[in-house]
Amino acid sequence: MICLFMVVELQDVVRIPPNQFGKDLVEVTQNILRKKYESMIIPELGYIIWLTNVKPDPIGKVVPGDGASYHQVSFQVLTFYPKVQEVVEGEVVEVTDFGAFVRIGPTDSLLHISQIIDDYVTSDTKRGVITAAQTKRTLKVGSKIRARITAISLSRGESIGKIGITCRQQYLGGLDWIEEDIKKAEKTEG
Repeated sequence: MICLFMVVELQDVVRIPPNQFGKDLVEVTQNILRKKYESMIIPELGYIIWLTNVKPDPIGKVVPGDGASYHQVSFQVLTFYPKVQEVVEGEVVEVTDFGAFVRIGPTDSLLHISQIIDDYVTSDTKRGVITAAQTKRTLKVGSKIRARITAISLSRGESIGKIGITCRQQYLGGLDWIEEDIKKAEKTEG
């Protein structure tokens, strides 16, 4: 599996309001940038998780008619950037009639009921369990799974994107299922 996290260097101009003058410039700038960037999506970068290493230019500019100062600033962000076909591991956090939501990184992805296993499945939302009819394999809230990303929709400025995943390939699904499949394969080879 390839790491979906990366650190990216960004630049921006930050408006420092007059009521913040005299306070630590780095701290004020960092607070303003966190409100603007953290928990948002930038399609080219993915989910912005964390902001660090803020370096504002100590000399700002004042615009006529505005008492604030504007400062160039460079900073780093930790991002989560999912890619189609990437294999990810996550935890089932909710079971619905149409599938399960799986937490991968800082967000939840949809594992549609048709993408869980090559078997007829039933969903018991009250108990939070999805059961396969023939194999009796189950997924429940708290189950750890391995899946492949099949679809991604990230829109600028949103805090929630849409990620679709599948477990309908060999060695994908519940981690306990994968362990069973590996043991079966070793027995047939040995």
